[in-house]
Amino acid sequence: MKRIFLTILLLFVFVGNAQQSTVSKNVSTFTIESPQLKTTKKIWLYLPEGYSASVKKRYSVIYMQDAQNLFDAKTSFVGEWNVDEKLDSLKAPVIVVGIEHGNDKRIDELTPYKNEKYGGGKADDYVDFIVNTLKPYIDKNFRTKPKAKNTTIMGSSLGGLVSYYAAVKYPQVFGNAGVFSPSFWFSNDIYTFTEQSPKIKSRFYFLCGDKEDENMVGDLTKMERLLDTKRCYCLHLTKTKIIKGGEHNEKLWRDGFVKAVLWLGF
Repeated sequence: MKRIFLTILLLFVFVGNAQQSTVSKNVSTFTIESPQLKTTKKIWLYLPEGYSASVKKRYSVIYMQDAQNLFDAKTSFVGEWNVDEKLDSLKAPVIVVGIEHGNDKRIDELTPYKNEKYGGGKADDYVDFIVNTLKPYIDKNFRTKPKAKNTTIMGSSLGGLVSYYAAVKYPQVFGNAGVFSPSFWFSNDIYTFTEQSPKIKSRFYFLCGDKEDENMVGDLTKMERLLDTKRCYCLHLTKTKIIKGGEHNEKLWRDGFVKAVLWLGF
């Protein structure tokens, strides 16, 4: 896992490559001040086809981590998620808000607890930024459905970890979470946090590959069983997909995106 983690860390910190831009016309960017993080965040915004043609229709929203890898091959290192093209093909009535990672601050931002070797542990500030600064801005300036049942948070690796954490900590904000290849190994405190949380009503779509790491499937299964103690299994609030031959990379997450969005709903 350490070797994989260091490789992925270099991948996410990489700021660009020589490929041509593949971002669609439905994606724009803006910056917003984050007092919680004491920085300015770049945000990538996907508005569905037909958004400007309607003045009344409102849309569900997906908040996604690591925006550099979501829409554009030029800003990704080993391939993008093709989020814009996939949602265009679905004609999905959903807004996507992609939050750029903080480069050398990525570990700090996306981990709720410290790791003895890698540090981190400042995700409370990052999640607070999404909940109390970014989401209010999006809800004020765009035609959203602001309730938790219409709000999803999603990410992979450390982004999966922080998405899970945010949905458990703020169920009144995030009613759904797409949690891909989550780095639950970063700290066992994430399991304690789940055990000590009150009844959890948010819906979770877990995805990982069976070739990622010797502990990935086991860690995910452990978390799924913990969640089952927080609500009746009969409610079917959790979906888990373990992809045979799947590795810890953009291809796995890109290929799993559409099924996750369809299950989580919009």
